[in-house]
Amino acid sequence: MRRFGQVIHVKSEKLDYYKELHANPWPCVLEMIQSCNIRNYSIFLLDDHTLFAYYEFLGSDYTSDMQRMAADPCIQAWWKETDPCQESIAQSTTEWWLTLPEIFHCE
Repeated sequence: MRRFGQVIHVKSEKLDYYKELHANPWPCVLEMIQSCNIRNYSIFLLDDHTLFAYYEFLGSDYTSDMQRMAADPCIQAWWKETDPCQESIAQSTTEWWLTLPEIFHCE
């Protein structure tokens, strides 16, 4: 199992819509998340409009599962709703959410 922590900004004028979307996620989005071996997925909001996401990947081929997710029509439609709400803080142009290195874990 791999753990992921990621951050991104949410635009202040889009915050209510973003929260509304995530209060009622589309069933096909939830099904694809599960299908791509992601579990224990949570998104938290900091006061400065930073979103922090945490999830666990239980599969054996992360790259392949993420490519399958990105190719899914439902996920593409979901991202058309959520992406305009966000502002990437990643330095890389290939990464939308900034993936954080894990420096400590205790079970």
